[in-house]
Amino acid sequence: MLKTMADTTPSAYYDINTTSSTHERVEGISVAPFLVKGFIMGLIIVMAVLGNALVIISVVRHRKLRIITNYYVVSLALADLLVALCAMTFNASVELTGHWVFGPVMCDVWNSLDVYFSTASILHLCCISVDRYYAIVRPLQYPITMTHRTVSFMLANVWVLPALISFTPIFLGWYTTADHQQFRKTNPNVCIFVVNKYYAIISSSVSFWIPGVVMVTMYFRIYKEAVRQRKALSRTSSNIILNSIHQHRRGHPHYTPRLLPPAADGDLSPATLSSDPDSRNSSAASNTPLPVKKSQINSNGSAKWHVVPEGPAEPTTCDFVVHERVPRRAHFTIVEPDTEAFEKRTTVRTATSWRTEHKAARTLGIIMGVFMICWLPFFLWYVITTLCGDACYCPDMVVTVLFWIGYFNSALNPLIYAYFNRDFREAFKNTLQCAFPCCFTCCPKQDSPVQFN
Repeated sequence: MLKTMADTTPSAYYDINTTSSTHERVEGISVAPFLVKGFIMGLIIVMAVLGNALVIISVVRHRKLRIITNYYVVSLALADLLVALCAMTFNASVELTGHWVFGPVMCDVWNSLDVYFSTASILHLCCISVDRYYAIVRPLQYPITMTHRTVSFMLANVWVLPALISFTPIFLGWYTTADHQQFRKTNPNVCIFVVNKYYAIISSSVSFWIPGVVMVTMYFRIYKEAVRQRKALSRTSSNIILNSIHQHRRGHPHYTPRLLPPAADGDLSPATLSSDPDSRNSSAASNTPLPVKKSQINSNGSAKWHVVPEGPAEPTTCDFVVHERVPRRAHFTIVEPDTEAFEKRTTVRTATSWRTEHKAARTLGIIMGVFMICWLPFFLWYVITTLCGDACYCPDMVVTVLFWIGYFNSALNPLIYAYFNRDFREAFKNTLQCAFPCCFTCCPKQDSPVQFN
């Protein structure tokens, strides 16, 4: 996250008397607020470190989680883990002590690492949204597009691009103003990240605005596709079943469809059809009663169906459909089998695949939503205060809260995985069982060597 006093006229912040009075207030601060602040910051840091470490270890230990999408998840967890270790810890020390004790060089290192890992975390979420877009909206292109080479290229860029807006401009001094450069020379024990307007616009665009637009666009298209697929699945389920029946029929030639002769309206009776696979080799074929329907079929192919109340209560399913074009004014009784059992067999695989993809999209969509809630307030403050200067002054307490809300995002992602993703939830439980055997009954057997699929 960007630690900044976003102001192009920094003299107001750098007045020596103001700095001295600030240190006096810190030294005279009451114990209760200090403990509360330390507890909250420490809790966020511990949650981020342990949670993201648990994600990485769980994916490495469990083969079921070694899929292409989780390449991004592991890399994201690593970025969030480094945010906690390299950014949150230094920020907490400054907030609790009121001054910087690590020297000017480490100040640049800290600011660079803060910008670098926070930007990398955000870009990972952007890549995940693109991955889910191809998996759901363009499933046929997904295995062709999202190859190991493509994923490796995307992850390489995610880790290289943040360096262009962190280490390079910060160590070369491009990010700040001339007044701030002069102030740093005379005050080496003060670490404040003051940026100029150009750096604020460019860095915020790369770190948040452009990835944010990409993520919103991807998930909006995913949502539209999810709605379309749900409607299409419901609307075409009967057609899918009939097509599957025709295909299934080719493998069962012993079933013989039968078009019965004309029958009187009031003299319909249940038809019989041989449905025993071994009837061809048997002298006494087994005839199973089937329900029949009465229909008036015209020469143009239209038909009116009426269910005959007579017939067995639990008809046997057969694998055929009768299609016949009949002469004008002809009146036939057509056998139509019950397809309920076959419907379950033909739709379960499609439905399972559809639900799996959309559960993953839902989980990652929630991650994106939490990301926007955590980061949007900070970047709004970052850009607005930089562009309008002293007229948009924001209290220090509010700025600190905005910083740590952004940091909190790095601790929330593992909790979202555990709550919304059953595979991660089971993997977390399994990993914790092995890490803390005193608290669990056993440690289940683990998958062998790491091999991502």
